[in-house]
Amino acid sequence: MPSPPASAGDAIPPDCKVIEVRVAELRQLFDSIDPSPFAERDLDPRAEEFIVGWSRDLPRDAPLALVVHLERAAGIAGEAANLRDAIHEFFGQRAAATRRNLRELFRRGRISLAIGLAFLASSIATGDAVASYFRSNLAEILRESLLIGGWVAMWRPLEIFLYDWWPIRQDARRFDRLSAMPVRVLSGSHASPDAWRSDRPAARGREPSAEEH
Repeated sequence: MPSPPASAGDAIPPDCKVIEVRVAELRQLFDSIDPSPFAERDLDPRAEEFIVGWSRDLPRDAPLALVVHLERAAGIAGEAANLRDAIHEFFGQRAAATRRNLRELFRRGRISLAIGLAFLASSIATGDAVASYFRSNLAEILRESLLIGGWVAMWRPLEIFLYDWWPIRQDARRFDRLSAMPVRVLSGSHASPDAWRSDRPAARGREPSAEEH
């Protein structure tokens, strides 16, 4: 019978909703063209999309955990901890960037609201002045047109404050959960014990001794 996969990393609490990823090597999880150190490297866009997409299907307030099924045998000591730190750093940065985007959206919303209110007020004042001065059907049509234009100018700030902000806040909260989730690696046993040497993102730290193989 085949031996069970080697397991390393964080313990998975029983109340966590588990996201599972299966890769041949850990480096497949990371962007191959990112020159940053391993702990600061971006996830591969497809890996990020998969993990985030899975998290969207889970209950909004449930704690999350990530289990990586690795086809190769276990490598250097601490590679699961290195992977966890890199994933936490990546999603922590995503959460911070999303909150910056939310603050920028609110800033634009306040500016748009000020412009919209000023334009609406001037449209109403101009329309009332034209209607009271000319007192004709054409003046009434112009007044209504200015009023409609003023309310159209309010469309963008209303869209921001009613609809645009809350999906961004949900994304920030989701990234917070992903940045704190426990990470566990289940390694295969059928690959060469030296297969980890070609898996460069995992090759950080001391090599395992003969007793650890």
